[in-house]
Amino acid sequence: MSTIGFIGGSGIYEALPLNDVREVEYDTPYGEPSDAITIGEFADTGKEVAFLPRHGSEHGVSPTDLPYRANMYALKKAGVTHIFASNAVGSLKEELKPGTLVVPDQIYDRTKHRHLSFYGDGVVVHQPFADPYSPELVDHLTEAAESAAPADTGVVKGGTYVCIEGPQYSTRAESEFYKSQGWDLVGMTAIPEAKLAREAEIAYATIAGVTDYDVWKADSEVTLEEVLENAERNQTAIKAAVEAAVRTLPEDLECDAHTSLEGTVNTPTEAIPEETQERVEPLLGDYL
Repeated sequence: MSTIGFIGGSGIYEALPLNDVREVEYDTPYGEPSDAITIGEFADTGKEVAFLPRHGSEHGVSPTDLPYRANMYALKKAGVTHIFASNAVGSLKEELKPGTLVVPDQIYDRTKHRHLSFYGDGVVVHQPFADPYSPELVDHLTEAAESAAPADTGVVKGGTYVCIEGPQYSTRAESEFYKSQGWDLVGMTAIPEAKLAREAEIAYATIAGVTDYDVWKADSEVTLEEVLENAERNQTAIKAAVEAAVRTLPEDLECDAHTSLEGTVNTPTEAIPEETQERVEPLLGDYL
């Protein structure tokens, strides 16, 4: 049986309704994950769900310093094959007002100080990343959100998420530039999470709850108070969407991401240091 992962973003620190819950702490070569992973049976479906609050239960780590590699490595060890994530984001378009739910299909990376890969140290892996979110899960998550979110909640499929370094919000010049490109959302945690999910052959999609208009809009100033208040308001709709997505996810849904490492390892196995092979074995073992 495959396990479905749920990574909760800002404002979402509690798991979905789970039975027979256990908390598992995983050791990883990349340090400790953000928190213990809560694993249990989702409602009465027989489906196993693994929940991880991205920022930990106390939200004590900035986006730059989050243990992204440890988080994804732990979810892989937990048997996760599909991940639904959530993000709190700013809007770059007038029509994407606070409270709107967006299931993006593209990312523009503006980060500067993050570990973007599990690999290196003697093994080189070149993966395609044209579609950073799994198209199969983007479709499924959008349909679930449209069916389960409150009637007054707007749901939008597709869009580009600009991932900035943070922890500061955008300058006005940056925000105006992002908007001028026709992009849709701005946030701080899509990268490297989406890249690492692909490197782990885990299908991955996110539902982003709009909290503000960033600073491109006249008289708009982003404050932590506004972001947190709107993130809390969005929580009910996001959880309803993810619960519906989990409940209706077909058993063993095959996604292109599940074989995304095929033909991507550029280093002969015999040339990869033994220590590196041991470290990446849970991720790359089938290809070494």
